[in-house]
Amino acid sequence: MSEIFDETNMRRALEEYIPDRETLLAGIHAISKETHITGVFGKCVCTEDGLVPNENGGIVALSKKKGSAYDIYLGITQSSLIVTGCEANSYFYQFDGRPDVKEADIQEVTSDIRFADIGTCFPLADIQDCKMKKGWMGSVKCFLTMKNGSYFKLILPKMGGLGGGMPHHTEYRETIIARLGGIDA
Repeated sequence: MSEIFDETNMRRALEEYIPDRETLLAGIHAISKETHITGVFGKCVCTEDGLVPNENGGIVALSKKKGSAYDIYLGITQSSLIVTGCEANSYFYQFDGRPDVKEADIQEVTSDIRFADIGTCFPLADIQDCKMKKGWMGSVKCFLTMKNGSYFKLILPKMGGLGGGMPHHTEYRETIIARLGGIDA
């Protein structure tokens, strides 16, 4: 468990999802109490592990959910929000092969996408709403909703674990809170 509270491990996990020409500005250990990720993908086929591009493939609407608490790393770059599990996790997946969506909502699949990678990187501009309020023992509760309907119920702990493995936690947490809009009164 202590390897979760290690800034080097956190950076390695987040950097896997950082878009080209961006850098990690801040990253912390947090807790996701509930995750619900949605996406609509076109010109693809489903495999056991993900989506594969196929010019004759159809449209797949995906819902990826987890309703129990688990450890995550939360990071921001110049224009992105990155959310990734600290450890391997299981999610509940639902698929709809005939979604009722507009053309603009469909993301064309141009390369293989693993299910585990879906919902890890979001443009900051796609955040529809972010509500934060003070939680127990100095934590901050964060309810984050994206424009596509995805949402996260997060807890941003006051401290980055015991042992000093995350020496920049407080500074990075404040940066993330400020970037996402601050704490509601």
